[in-house]
Amino acid sequence: FDNVPFQSGFRPKHSTETALAKITNDLLLAADSGLLTILILLDLSAAFNTISHPLLLDRLAGIGITGAALSWFTSYLTGHQQFVQLSNHKSGCSGVSLGVPQGSVLGPLLFTTYLLLLGTLLRHHGVHFHCYADDTQVHISTKPTAAIPPTSLITCLEEIRSWLSRNFLKLNGNKTEALLIGSKSTLTNAQHTPAPLIIIDGFPVPFSSKVKSLGVILVNTLSFAPHIHNITRTAFFHLRNIARLRPSLTQSSTEILVHSFVTSRIDYCSALLTGLPTKLINRLQIIQNSAARIITRTKSSDHITPVLIQLHWLPVHYRIQYKTLLLTYKALHNLAPSYLCDLLQEYTPSRSLRSTSAGLLCIPTSRLTTMGARSFSCSAPRLWNTLPPHIKQSDTIKPSSHNSKLTCSNSHTTSN
Repeated sequence: FDNVPFQSGFRPKHSTETALAKITNDLLLAADSGLLTILILLDLSAAFNTISHPLLLDRLAGIGITGAALSWFTSYLTGHQQFVQLSNHKSGCSGVSLGVPQGSVLGPLLFTTYLLLLGTLLRHHGVHFHCYADDTQVHISTKPTAAIPPTSLITCLEEIRSWLSRNFLKLNGNKTEALLIGSKSTLTNAQHTPAPLIIIDGFPVPFSSKVKSLGVILVNTLSFAPHIHNITRTAFFHLRNIARLRPSLTQSSTEILVHSFVTSRIDYCSALLTGLPTKLINRLQIIQNSAARIITRTKSSDHITPVLIQLHWLPVHYRIQYKTLLLTYKALHNLAPSYLCDLLQEYTPSRSLRSTSAGLLCIPTSRLTTMGARSFSCSAPRLWNTLPPHIKQSDTIKPSSHNSKLTCSNSHTTSN
């Protein structure tokens, strides 16, 4: 069960955003300390289709599912037949001894249980990991002067491949990706050494310039510039199509299309964008402004702030702050994964000053504003401490969420 906290797939209170908030937090803090981090995104081939039923049932028993419950799972998984039919031609039937039913509610949960023991192997080698269903990411940090990749990582990856093979799972070395992450200065110094190469199952895995992790594009400095570029390119494509249809649409229909194809992309995992340069955030703001003009048929010469207020839209900068504050509230009230809750610590002053310190969080020190200061463990307390006391001390998420949004909105209107 020690490995359960680092599995975010299909679990209450967990999401791709919480998983990436934890992963990027660790990567940013390592870079802030002057370390290089090797991030490996493992790719499993047809993972759900190759699960061994006997091994899965054994693991279910190992976590305490016995008796009638285990018998139910045995009946659910075993005894199935399959055949192939083309027109009027039908093959003979054969038993199904591998895999879990596709599209079922239980499928992802059973797969998560099946992979639990993999975490023990990773811990043994001192490698950090995080899983989202069959998406497994491992990373290890090292000094720039050390050998890259570290021997422990090479050994770990080979044992992962061997473990997966014994468990009827296939590691696809050809689609596995690697990224070398650090600050600009650390990466520049590391470039003087020969380009490292990782071999997985006979396939060379060179370090990529960028990788896609759970729908978010990461680069070696965690600048998120390519990710924002991808959002803007895709969003403007959809906005052009919506603009052509706008004369035939009502305002409410246009809003539905914009939220489905545009603002959902801006908001996806937006808490990761906390602390980025204004020039990058402004690119997303241009998208939001264009979307607002299309919905309300506002001229490009008209000021956009009244339009955003009319639509009850926070500008992108404040939307990002709001998402971070919402995650912070959830983490403080055990409504978020334990791996985020553990990153926040209540501030305890040396002298009892309840009026000024109530609800405050400790802000860890960081070396670089472009790295450590952007991590969730640093940015979340910094934003949280700026909230009025009545919001910080709210017992329910709805009023706190509304008031946090109102605070961000007030900050926006007063700054304009």
